[in-house]
Amino acid sequence: MKKSLIIICAFVLVVTIGIYGFNYFRLQSQMNDVLKGDPRNEGVEVSVHFGNYVNPSILVYDLRSISGTNSMADVFRVFLQFAEKVQSKKFDVVELAFRGKTKFKIRGDYFQTLGKEYSWQNPVYTARTFPENLMNPDGSRAYPKWTGGWLGVAGKQMEDFNDFHKKWYLEDMVK
Repeated sequence: MKKSLIIICAFVLVVTIGIYGFNYFRLQSQMNDVLKGDPRNEGVEVSVHFGNYVNPSILVYDLRSISGTNSMADVFRVFLQFAEKVQSKKFDVVELAFRGKTKFKIRGDYFQTLGKEYSWQNPVYTARTFPENLMNPDGSRAYPKWTGGWLGVAGKQMEDFNDFHKKWYLEDMVK
């Protein structure tokens, strides 16, 4: 009985280490490269892993903390830099979480597009159009796709972008 318990515990330990290692080498090590590769990223802490740590079709992008000197632009830039870093990987969905709680989702193909376009796309355009691609955790649309005159649309899109950051992490940081 005692020997069986030791074998079971050893097996569980090996599996746990294997799952952690798989997530670390496939995702977190690349996130760490992004964070260290740009001095503007200092103060942003992100954990990335597969869905439930074992589902490679889901990427969980979990913002853990930001310093008081980081801006919304810093947080979004880190996200885009990571998308660029892993643009060759395919996900069905990317969950945007804060401290372990999923707040939003985006389609995996859109995440891949963000990564491919990062080096040349106008970042203001990316920021403006990002919210209309967001889903709530239940899969419903988080923000509308605005239509009408350019100036009015751009203003509403930027309001949505700011609201997205509030709901993703800012509201929880002030609690």
